[in-house]
Amino acid sequence: MVSSAPCTPTRTEAEHIVYLTRELERAELKIRALEERLRLEMIRKYGPKSEQLSDAQLLLLDVEPGVSRQEVEAEGEREPLPTSTPETKNKRKSGKHPGRQELPASLPRVERIVSCSPEQCVCKACGKETVVIGHEQSEQLDVEPARYFVVVTRREKRACRGCAEGVSAAPLPARIIDKGLVSDRMVIDAIVSKYCDHLPLYRQSAMLHRDTGVSISRATMDGWLMQVGESLQVVAAATGRELLSEGYIQADETPVPVQMADKRGKHHQAYLWQYGRPGGSVVFDFRMGRGREGPVKFLGPFKGVLQTDGYAAYDRAGGVGIVHAACWSHARRKVFDALKLSPEDRIAAQLVARINELFSIDAAARDAGMSHEQRHDLRGERSRPLLNVMKREMESAQAAVLPASALGKAVNYTLSLWHKLILFLEHPVLELSTNIAENSMRPVVVGRKNWIHVGSEQAGPKVAAILTVVESCRRLKFPVREYLAAILPGLLNRPVQQVSRLTPAAWAASRIPE
Repeated sequence: MVSSAPCTPTRTEAEHIVYLTRELERAELKIRALEERLRLEMIRKYGPKSEQLSDAQLLLLDVEPGVSRQEVEAEGEREPLPTSTPETKNKRKSGKHPGRQELPASLPRVERIVSCSPEQCVCKACGKETVVIGHEQSEQLDVEPARYFVVVTRREKRACRGCAEGVSAAPLPARIIDKGLVSDRMVIDAIVSKYCDHLPLYRQSAMLHRDTGVSISRATMDGWLMQVGESLQVVAAATGRELLSEGYIQADETPVPVQMADKRGKHHQAYLWQYGRPGGSVVFDFRMGRGREGPVKFLGPFKGVLQTDGYAAYDRAGGVGIVHAACWSHARRKVFDALKLSPEDRIAAQLVARINELFSIDAAARDAGMSHEQRHDLRGERSRPLLNVMKREMESAQAAVLPASALGKAVNYTLSLWHKLILFLEHPVLELSTNIAENSMRPVVVGRKNWIHVGSEQAGPKVAAILTVVESCRRLKFPVREYLAAILPGLLNRPVQQVSRLTPAAWAASRIPE
């Protein structure tokens, strides 16, 4: 007799169903992660570059019980987003016009007197001659195009009239390029044009020929720059020793293509490692790779605070007692990427607002002109409680979201570096982020889009030395032309003991009146 009971699957079939269910869930999670990655790449390529919260995201925070109205208003203190309605599309921004910008008093003035016409010099009522009672004055910024000229140096020669021997000539002044066709100012102009204004040498060569008819190849110009870079290597090394003697360094790295001589037709990806201190000098170190040997060799026995983006190559760098700190901007960026993918995600918006509030505390200290000690007290009063709340929220978010999602990765990244992120509570000099270090990398990023690559592996350290000087002058806020003109002529002939007094920071300090 055949049973009418329904057929139950065997244990093997049940296990197979469970296995397939798990595989399906795993595939769905993988698809969601890939879709998030694709959306994020599309947003990075085509979306807005700003990392500010939108009005819609602020409304999410307004109904969040853990966020006060004051926090929402503080986050919303920015220009409102324009709407697409016809009434507001062409509406001008409200507010009082700031007025015409005043030109700096440090710029030289060239006066031009405009006289009245002959008709204005005679009174229309009585016919008598009018007199000047004043002037209506206005100012405009003007420019005089570069004027090329030839400097003729004539050295005096002397001899004794009564002797057949003893002819002597005045010594030749020290120059950057001995026996070169161009002056020191032309060499410095080529350096500034390439590494400050990102103007490639072939364009400089074409502009020089257009304006003067003088043909100087880019290979010749490149020779000038490499000779200068070789001279500046001793200054860059002294700047590095100066930096390591201090107790706080921010570090970052960026790729730079290097032209290879092996005829493969491909560039090698080298790296420029940047080490600097906020408000101080910066040093670029050229390396052919991104391995840990770069920071290990540069930092040596450094024992202070090293702040980076969390890259593992820095973990074994430095000496015994070094303190490794992390960057809040990188943590915020990852959370904000998750918010870009899901603008309605209240958890991501909440976390971004918390990190923004953390930065606003330091901004308030900066605006008030506080010292590091005063800022340290403010951080203990306001930042420490905020960090406690933020950590609890991130731990809750970690348990609520998928680890493979953008928000899950952002939260895991932040919590894994939490012990490094909160070190600013213990070290008053420590900044919240390495944004200053990243800003020092921007000239390199813009430059490599124009001059394409470094010409050879041997040229890398010379380029790094030039960038060290150029960026240090920018940070210390004095003209790089003036500095190069003061130290470059005869630099290699100076005693080694004098080099430490020629670093950008030492040179700037020597110019401050007592």
